[in-house]
Amino acid sequence: MAMKRKWCIFFISILLLASCAQQPYRKVRLKVTEPPSTSTFFPILEASPNPLVVKVAVAAILSPQSTLYTYERLADYLAEKLGRPVELIQRATYAETNELIRTRQVDMAFICTGAYIRGQREFEMDLLAVPEINGKTTYQSYIIVPSTSSVHYWEDLRGKVFAFTDPLSLSGYMAVLALLKSKGENPGQFFSRTLFTYSHDNSIRAVAEGWVDGAAVDSLVYEALTKQDLFYQNRVRVIWKSEPFGSPPVVAPRGLDPALRMKLRSILLEMDQDKKGREILALLGVDRFVPGDDRLYDSARDVLNVIGGLK
Repeated sequence: MAMKRKWCIFFISILLLASCAQQPYRKVRLKVTEPPSTSTFFPILEASPNPLVVKVAVAAILSPQSTLYTYERLADYLAEKLGRPVELIQRATYAETNELIRTRQVDMAFICTGAYIRGQREFEMDLLAVPEINGKTTYQSYIIVPSTSSVHYWEDLRGKVFAFTDPLSLSGYMAVLALLKSKGENPGQFFSRTLFTYSHDNSIRAVAEGWVDGAAVDSLVYEALTKQDLFYQNRVRVIWKSEPFGSPPVVAPRGLDPALRMKLRSILLEMDQDKKGREILALLGVDRFVPGDDRLYDSARDVLNVIGGLK
């Protein structure tokens, strides 16, 4: 009951913020002026000053609580293989995670596809590996609605309340912007109100609980949640799917020590070859990590070109 109460307060707060906005698209964002400090929703994990510590950033593709649970065992595995301590670092937004990479405050990062292509345009980062999930290295953007909704096509969402994930999310934001722009539309005119939830599981729950009329989400997160939980299976459905995009990659900042870069990459690519590694991959919902091919992200770059690079 306590957890449900927190979610109710969370989404009521979102909608109250939204109702106060004069311009529904530009003003309605679940984001404070300064990056949030430790809170119920965004625990900020700071980097250690110890130079021996390997720092790994994890973008908030999932909510912070889910991310920590999933990636703590991976951090322990990396530490064991490296023979050095490993610390997880997380920020509330994709842009803040990209800034950690740009300023070389981390040695490796798990980021979303949109953040990767945007980061590549603004600064350099090295592609270390790509997750293979269900035999594929691609995923899609889904538009989802409550299962009881009268909405059957994305066009039926006109005048509705819609949830995006993050301004740098390909599947949770950019893909829908490109879809609307291709039809001569924009979110501010098409939807009655929009908001950002800052994780895909938050967006899916917002739809399932009926707080919003629809949302754009990562197909990998959606498929995993609906497979694991009957609540989501019964409460949400997909009405639109994008073309395939390269899966969210693992990257390193340009200029990372070559020996460390090679070691990190080798550990990821060999995880499926030992029992403990396979157990952690299963926890992550990943078959294995494979060498990254930057051309895999060309379709995502096409989306960024359509929407004008978000400038």
